[in-house]
Amino acid sequence: MAHFPVNHPARPLYRVLSGLIGLYILVFGVYGVFQTWGDGLFGRDANWALGLRTNLAFSLVSVIFGAVLMLGASRRDNLGHYMNLTAGAVFLVTGILMMSVLQTSANFLNFSMSTVIVSMLFGLILLATGLYDKVGPPEHAEEERRRRYHPVAEGPNR
Repeated sequence: MAHFPVNHPARPLYRVLSGLIGLYILVFGVYGVFQTWGDGLFGRDANWALGLRTNLAFSLVSVIFGAVLMLGASRRDNLGHYMNLTAGAVFLVTGILMMSVLQTSANFLNFSMSTVIVSMLFGLILLATGLYDKVGPPEHAEEERRRRYHPVAEGPNR
C-alpha cells in the first residue's frame, strides 16, 4: 500500500495551489452564471467565461465546487487532504467522460476541448496536492520517514 507523506514541508504551497484552483473555479462559475443567465440550464450555445465554454448548469456546479475547494484549502486538518484527493479524481473522470461525448448531444455541460484540458490539468494538480498535504502528529511523520528510508530493515516482522 502506498504511504502518503505526513507533514510535508511544502504543504503550505500545496494548500495555496488548491486554494487558487478553487478561487479560479469560483470566479469562473460566478462569471459564467452572469453570462448564461436566461439561457437553458443545459444549453449548448457559444457562451464562454474566462476562456472556457460553459452553460448555466456547469456554471452553477462550478460555484459550488469552487467554494468547497476553497473551504478545503483553508482547513488545517486532513479534511483538505481528502477533499483534494476526491476533487482531483472527480476532475480527471469528468474530463475523460466529457471528452468522450464532446461532439455529441450528450455534452450536457457544454465542454470544449480547452475545458477538457483545464479539467485534466486541475485534476492532476489537485491529486498531487492531495497526496502531499496529509497532516499528523510528529510521531506519525517520523514513522513514515523511517518506513520510507529503511524499508528492508523494518519489514513486516517487527
